[in-house]
Amino acid sequence: MRQDRTGRPPAEWCATPNAMRLNRLVRMSRRDVLLGGLGLSVAGLLSPAQADTQAPAEKDSEVGRFMAVSQRLTDRDVLDSRIGTALYAGIVHANPNRAAKVQALHTQLEDSKPATAADFARAAEHADPALKDVIHEILTGWYRGVADNKVVVYRSALMFDITKDAIYPKTYAAGGPFYWTSKPPEVDRPTGSPALSPSPFVIEPT
Repeated sequence: MRQDRTGRPPAEWCATPNAMRLNRLVRMSRRDVLLGGLGLSVAGLLSPAQADTQAPAEKDSEVGRFMAVSQRLTDRDVLDSRIGTALYAGIVHANPNRAAKVQALHTQLEDSKPATAADFARAAEHADPALKDVIHEILTGWYRGVADNKVVVYRSALMFDITKDAIYPKTYAAGGPFYWTSKPPEVDRPTGSPALSPSPFVIEPT
């Protein structure tokens, strides 16, 4: 394009002052549109990524609260977080409002600082009787390995850990041929008392 007078095209320096201002505004508008469109495109690409990073963080915090509650209810300092994640997913899938109940249990745990599982369960039921069912589901998950009526874990269920010195899970051999004929070790009779109020007796199908 032919240029002169400070390098501007003739259409600009030959135009009236109003036309010159209009030309500059048009060029600025085009630039703003291009930059704005580019910004929206970048924002559109980043928003799903930000959502993806926020969702796992929120889920991790929920599982963290579930693990803290589980450790107190089982009186254990260490539990497998992989099993805990699967159990929590099953419990919440079966009943979505359980997420809020687990949060309530965690709040109760932080506020009361119970010394034992029995103290925690007793205080939680006293604060909200509906928490009793959630406690049952959490303990069923850890000790039986079942959540949402599905087997989440078998060999690592805590019911087998308690008696691992005397009884092995079904289908697992504890020794050589006829090992079951030897007398198992003595197991102390439990001396504790129930922390929760009585529940209806349910016979599950086998």
